[in-house]
Formats: sequence, C-alpha cells, structure tokens
Amino acid sequence: MSASWNTKYGSRKVRHDPPTLAEAIAAAQGLSDDVNEQIEIAAGLMGAPLADVKAEMQKMAPDRRAVRIVTAPSRDKGIRTVVVERKASRRVISREKSTL
Repeated sequence: MSASWNTKYGSRKVRHDPPTLAEAIAAAQGLSDDVNEQIEIAAGLMGAPLADVKAEMQKMAPDRRAVRIVTAPSRDKGIRTVVVERKASRRVISREKSTL
C-alpha cells in the first residue's frame, strides 16, 4: 500500500514517524539485560552506528547515587537486604497574582 490512496470518503494519507533513538533504547532495554546487547539491538532498530547509540545510552544512564543497597542482620540468623531509592521531591511552586 502506498503512502496515499483513494477511498470512497476521499484521499487518505499514512503518516510515517520513524522511532527516535530514545524509543529504540527503551525497546532494547525491555528485550535484554546486557548493556552491550542493548546497544546492538537499538543500533539495529535505528540503523545507527554503535558509537552513537552507546553515547546516547550513557547520557540516559541512571544516577548511581540514587540507589543504595543496605544489608542488615535479621532475627532469623540471616541477612536481610534492603534497597533504598532516593527520589526527588515534587516541589509545587505557586505564582501569586499581584494586584496593581
């Protein structure tokens, strides 16, 4: 089917938006846990060089300071692992209307 065709209601066109690099990386992260495989998958989806995809993935990397793993002894003579994630607080900034 071509990009446009005629129907009984008139001419119709198909909009084609290729995926962005961020969308390809998100799809690759869903398919594999290995970073090198994710780079290859995203590069294959986009037809982009591996270096460009790798640079974009490094920009999108999560902040390592945001996650901290803490281990503590438990009562059951085992070790309990707790993952502590830091999330930025939502600050609401209200604009007050000034009366003149």
